[in-house]
Amino acid sequence: MATKHEQILKHIESLKVGNKISVRQTAKDLNVSEGTAYRAIKEAENQGLVSTIERVGTIRIEQKRKENFEHLTFAEIIGIVDGQVLGGREGLYKTLHKFVIGAMKTDAMMRYLEKDSLLIIGNRSEAHRLALEEGAAVLITGGFDTDDQIKRLADEKQLPIISTSYDTFTVAAMINRAIYDQLIKKEIVLVGDIYTDFAQTHYLNRSEPISRWYELNHQTTHSRYPVVDDQMRVVGIVTSKDIIGKPERTQVEKVMTKNPMTVFKQTSLAYAAHMMVWEGIEIVPVVNQNHKLEGLISRQDVLKALQHVQRQPQVGETIDDIVTSGLLMEDEGSTFKFHSKVTPQMTNALGTLSNGVFVSFISEVSSRIMTYMKKGDLVVENISVYFIKPVQLESEITIIPKILEIGRKSVKIDIEIHHEKDIVGKAVLIGQLIDR
Repeated sequence: MATKHEQILKHIESLKVGNKISVRQTAKDLNVSEGTAYRAIKEAENQGLVSTIERVGTIRIEQKRKENFEHLTFAEIIGIVDGQVLGGREGLYKTLHKFVIGAMKTDAMMRYLEKDSLLIIGNRSEAHRLALEEGAAVLITGGFDTDDQIKRLADEKQLPIISTSYDTFTVAAMINRAIYDQLIKKEIVLVGDIYTDFAQTHYLNRSEPISRWYELNHQTTHSRYPVVDDQMRVVGIVTSKDIIGKPERTQVEKVMTKNPMTVFKQTSLAYAAHMMVWEGIEIVPVVNQNHKLEGLISRQDVLKALQHVQRQPQVGETIDDIVTSGLLMEDEGSTFKFHSKVTPQMTNALGTLSNGVFVSFISEVSSRIMTYMKKGDLVVENISVYFIKPVQLESEITIIPKILEIGRKSVKIDIEIHHEKDIVGKAVLIGQLIDR
């Protein structure tokens, strides 16, 4: 059964574009509290269903689809790499799903090709033909041409063959840059998207007695409140620890924590989350440029929002995604082992396992162990790499982590990476543990 929050979102989505939406009317129509209606309308705004216009109000708008990796067409690839079309011109409108660098034997290369992918390769006519037969377009580097029969095959299958004067790895870097340029344009979640606004924020005045804290605590069950002065500027935070053993007539400003961390509505959610986790802060007041209270965010709200963002469709496939999808865990009682295979996306320009992927393996393995042991989420504090040896493409590797120290809030893990019988990498990770 859908929650009230979900019911309101469906109701908003069913409204015609141009309809005006108010918190009070939505609460009345759907028989929910105004607070529930407000939070759902705020979420609808984050999803692009509604927009708040000054002196007009909140209006139902046409939802815009966000740009993503799938919108990168072969025609756009030509512009990115200064290329020219050799064949298959009628397929330029098709969208690119992924690209494969052909720096390997033909049999190995074919395993990574699929429909609507792009093979980036040099002067290898047989590979050009096989790629087209697999439904993939071809980008020939180094300014080379290809056989006429392959051009005819490209026209027949409506799959572009493009030639560029750049080398293979320069081309791959240029396409990656274009992808990440689109990533940057993706909407960034801000504090203002998730914060509890002033109307629903409970706070204390610096001159009030701490008996007022007990009143708010009984009313809301919360134990932390921002403290303001007479001009509504944030001057402190007061928690249950601050008032224990203090007479109820004591003024709040005598027990509060002064100069608390604050954020603006324009602050990125990622920055706020980082500060709250590392400083161990449960709530942060949201202020304007004059430091006046506008609302607050809690660590629980931030973590929930980040989890929600992680569940959204992402642009393309990141290195972490590739590492995660190919990593298999083996539990041997007191010992854990992880197995993976070095794919083309994991390699550097020399065709060996890149240092960045090496670090990603270390982080992912450590996180999985902590999750498996139900110790909570791992926040990496330090990774010390002692050595790393070249690991070739298509190599099978085994990652063996060993927990050196573990406490309630921190962990230290020794990690070795093996290829066949050799140790090819060794590192130590130190991290903090955050309860779920």
